[in-house]
Amino acid sequence: MPACILEEVGHLLEAASTRDTVTRLSCPSCGSVHVAQVLGDNGGISYVCTACGHSWS
Repeated sequence: MPACILEEVGHLLEAASTRDTVTRLSCPSCGSVHVAQVLGDNGGISYVCTACGHSWS
């Protein structure tokens, strides 16, 4: 592969890796990363841990 393509792939992989670590949530109760984003009763955003059931907003 030409060097310019390899450089571009490297930049894309680096960006994807950075984005993944920035957006990952963990449960404040058990520390699990199995978290679902849900719509709250008042229209706000809440989160629920699918491992232990803890919810927060």
